[in-house]
Amino acid sequence: MDSIPIRRTYKYRLYSSKRDRYLHDQINIAGLIWNHALALQKRYYRLTGKYIFVERMRAHTGKLRMKTQRFAHWKLLGSQTVQDVCNRLDKAYQRFFVRLASSPPHFKKVKSYRSFTLTQYGWKLITSNQNQLKPNGEYTRERGMIKIGDQTYKFVQHRPLGGEIKTVTVKRDAMNRLWLCFSVIERIVLPDGVGSSRIGGFDFGLRTFLTDEQGRAWMHPEFFRQALGRVRRLNRSLERKQADSQNRKVAKWLLARAHERVADKRQDFHFKLAHALCDDYDVLVFEDLNLRGMTARWGRKVNDLAFGKFLYIMEHVARKRGKQVIYSARYERTTGKCSQCGHIQTLTLDDRAFHCGACDVVIDRDHNAARNILRAGASAHTGLGVVRPASAGGAA
Repeated sequence: MDSIPIRRTYKYRLYSSKRDRYLHDQINIAGLIWNHALALQKRYYRLTGKYIFVERMRAHTGKLRMKTQRFAHWKLLGSQTVQDVCNRLDKAYQRFFVRLASSPPHFKKVKSYRSFTLTQYGWKLITSNQNQLKPNGEYTRERGMIKIGDQTYKFVQHRPLGGEIKTVTVKRDAMNRLWLCFSVIERIVLPDGVGSSRIGGFDFGLRTFLTDEQGRAWMHPEFFRQALGRVRRLNRSLERKQADSQNRKVAKWLLARAHERVADKRQDFHFKLAHALCDDYDVLVFEDLNLRGMTARWGRKVNDLAFGKFLYIMEHVARKRGKQVIYSARYERTTGKCSQCGHIQTLTLDDRAFHCGACDVVIDRDHNAARNILRAGASAHTGLGVVRPASAGGAA
């Protein structure tokens, strides 16, 4: 069996302890460095009309950190961590320069800054305990230990860590929980017998989340819509609380927890569906959606369905299992084209069935679109069509 290297992220929850304040302080300092470097970049452009390249920015921040008393507190972060903040800012600007981002980087509240990254130095993985079976047949809670700076922290190791560790990122979420994210390079063994014989086309919809060329439909639970009443109550409760009070902090935490639960449920649904599709197909063809335009038109509905997040997870699962994800051309006519004879006609959003005016076939509009997507993907897979290849990245 063949094997390929893949970059993968392992995410573990840190046990809460009094030492957490050191990590929160380091995240806050990373936020200060971001804002300082961004201010330098904006001022330099205003005065000269030029851009400070990342090498020069890293050298300048390193000099401030070591030789200036005003920025001596930056020493709480390692030198490579400070350089990583500069790298993040440069990547954000480069995305803006090539129009992958709609706006340039902006200043961030220090409390809203989320993470800092450790590369070769500044951390040491002390233990990596495996599952231990109790006499009654239950598994003990796994614990790992990592040393960051002078402090040692325990984390919940819910799955074994494999591969060569490249970076360690300490991240905090909206609930102020701390997480360890290990970015590793590991080799994935591809299963034997994976071919292109089983190819499927899939159409996204607002009523049915996904429909394949066989007419099978998968409904989305719409987790945010289910939790919308509770989220609204928590928002109203938060607005009634006095600023900077303890009650406001508790209300903010409760609201963040409600959103985190919605996100966790949605991600679980996406992963289970992605694995189910990979069980049935070797090549999966999806339509290349204009997600920005869909969000502008349907807003909360599209965000709740999270088509983009699902495709990101789909690519990751397919790559790990040796399957292939391809995309039909964005402006390929699929919904308004008869999958039986190729006749093109106009449909409105209220038309849930496609009634061909040429061959008189009647078929569900999403089923018809999925068959057209399959045909376009099959011709492209053999080199006769135009498709956009899936990205090489994977999900966490």
